[in-house]
Amino acid sequence: MTQTIAPRVRTLVLLLLAAACALLAGAGPASAHAALTGSDPRQGAVVDKAPAQVSLTFSESVSMDDDSLRVLDPKGKRVDDGSPSGTGGTTYSVKLHAGLPDGTYTVTYQVVSADSHPVAGAYTFSVGAPSETSVSVSAQAAGGGFVGGLYGVGRYVSYAAFVVLVGGAAFVLACWPRGSGVRAVQRLVVSGWLALTAATLLLLLLRGSYTGSGKLADVFDLSLLGEVLQTKSGAALVSRLLLLAAAALFIAVLFGAYDKREDEERRDLTFGLAVGGSVVAAGLAATWAMSEHASVGLQAGLAMPVDVVHLIAVATWLGGLTALLVALYRGPAQTPVPTLAVRRFSRIAFGSVVALVATGTYQSWRQLGSWTAFTDTRYGQLLLVKIGLVAVLVGIAYFSRRWTAQLAETVPAVAGQRQKERVAASGGRGDDEANATGKTTTAGRAGAAGKAAAAGKATAAGEAKAAGKTKAAGKASGTGKGSGGSQRAAQLARQRAAVDAARQKRQRDADPHRFGLRRSVLAEAGVAVVLLAVTTVLTQTEPGRTEEDAKAAGATSATSAAPATGAVTLDMPFDTGGQNGKGVVRVELDPARVGANDLHLYVERPDGTAFDIPEVKVALTQKAKDIGPLPVAPDHITTGHWSADGVQIPMAGDWEVAVTVRTSDIDQVTLTKNAQIG
Repeated sequence: MTQTIAPRVRTLVLLLLAAACALLAGAGPASAHAALTGSDPRQGAVVDKAPAQVSLTFSESVSMDDDSLRVLDPKGKRVDDGSPSGTGGTTYSVKLHAGLPDGTYTVTYQVVSADSHPVAGAYTFSVGAPSETSVSVSAQAAGGGFVGGLYGVGRYVSYAAFVVLVGGAAFVLACWPRGSGVRAVQRLVVSGWLALTAATLLLLLLRGSYTGSGKLADVFDLSLLGEVLQTKSGAALVSRLLLLAAAALFIAVLFGAYDKREDEERRDLTFGLAVGGSVVAAGLAATWAMSEHASVGLQAGLAMPVDVVHLIAVATWLGGLTALLVALYRGPAQTPVPTLAVRRFSRIAFGSVVALVATGTYQSWRQLGSWTAFTDTRYGQLLLVKIGLVAVLVGIAYFSRRWTAQLAETVPAVAGQRQKERVAASGGRGDDEANATGKTTTAGRAGAAGKAAAAGKATAAGEAKAAGKTKAAGKASGTGKGSGGSQRAAQLARQRAAVDAARQKRQRDADPHRFGLRRSVLAEAGVAVVLLAVTTVLTQTEPGRTEEDAKAAGATSATSAAPATGAVTLDMPFDTGGQNGKGVVRVELDPARVGANDLHLYVERPDGTAFDIPEVKVALTQKAKDIGPLPVAPDHITTGHWSADGVQIPMAGDWEVAVTVRTSDIDQVTLTKNAQIG
């Protein structure tokens, strides 16, 4: 039966890994974790004169360089001074060149949020009137492309390797000290250390290109690497490498001096290894907590230690599960995983799940902020998937605990059977007892004991046959003389050892309870692979609270440009050439939308004081649709103020507002400016 299981195990693991890779591949570029919540000028605004600067406000602090915030004219030429400055930690501005002509300008930004993720975007505003622009704002992205994909793979490998390294070492130290001498377990933990070290180096090299140009050629740019080392994320990756050096020493002691000690001496060393290993594990977990989601936002001082506990709980549970799986499938038959070790791990895993639920609940509240964010945001939807996978994992773990309990109940019976076999081998039983045992074996149970007996008979026959052949060969070639005899003896010893190991493996695998435990642990490990993939994508996704804040800011911005609060103000200086012929006409159109609008017109002298003129007229024209001019005759309200209610605008678009100002019987001028009607 076990021969048919191994291919199934490999196929299942490969399928689960493929599903995890597909999930990572579908994640796309990292979402913005710092959302743009405001800008001046705002998106889509039409301002009367060119602003002196452009300001952006984010939901959290970001890091910038000279190229992070750029303003481009309609031809794509840069019109800012290239030196962004921060005001208040979340608001950043860049000064513009003086005397900018009318037209549509594009603001682009690419920054790094405080939780280490790149943020990019673009929007437009217009001076005087909208115009055509050669700048595209549709392809603004950060953290994507081939470099972004490599960075995502590196993140997944680093999480998985951390889980294997910490959880595997904890399983040996807390549950199965004798496992420190098992080759398969040693290879697992060392592989976790190697993978985490390689992934950390890869992330460090990719970091500069990932948050910047996205070009693979920039990966080996030493100047860019120097800039990365000065950032919070770079410092975290370097700290992780230093802690991995300490972890290498821990592994050397665990699989070296610790393995060679006797039980009494091993107990004395266990405490020191437990303290040292806990410090290193907490330090490694802190390199994530202090540079990503937990380090920014609400209650960061509490969120970071909670995140450390969360990561260690995940590693203890899933990493220990991986170590148990390897021990059950790849461990030597001479030293099978004892039931006591499985029961210890079961208790530790239960405690880890409790810690995982408690810390996960706090993190969910902190990152989501509302119940609706579970379904209305991508972060919430992924979190629901993660919660579902954890529930499935806990359900499978329940069956593993049942198999463990049944395995523990069979231990006394198995021990008694082995004692009887030893007595029989020493000749302590009579013929009657041997005959009774033979009858029992022939007509006995059809389950695991029968299979084990059959396997033992087949193995004994094979061993006797092999021994007979070896003996015959030894007689034919003179095994008792010279080096040939010693070689034959060594060969016979190896054959006997192989046959004995095969017999023990068959007896071990024939136990139905141990077989059931292996299957349930394998299923747990498979779900854990997908769970880690979802967690990796989750760490690259914009938190629900931030996404909802960005939506609220976008809705506010849209509202300010549309119906209720979208008033358009146009200032038009005039000079008719006569006495009192200079001044400024201000036209306010509210709410600047299709349908009824209120129009207010103010006339002021150059010093800002209001004054009356003999006549003022307004006309609206949309040349693109050949509509108008539509005349408007405002009523005089008070000094320098005219008004018209219910001005009808039939459709949205770019409208020309023409104002005719007459300051005397013969002095008049017509002024025009465009306004965007929503």
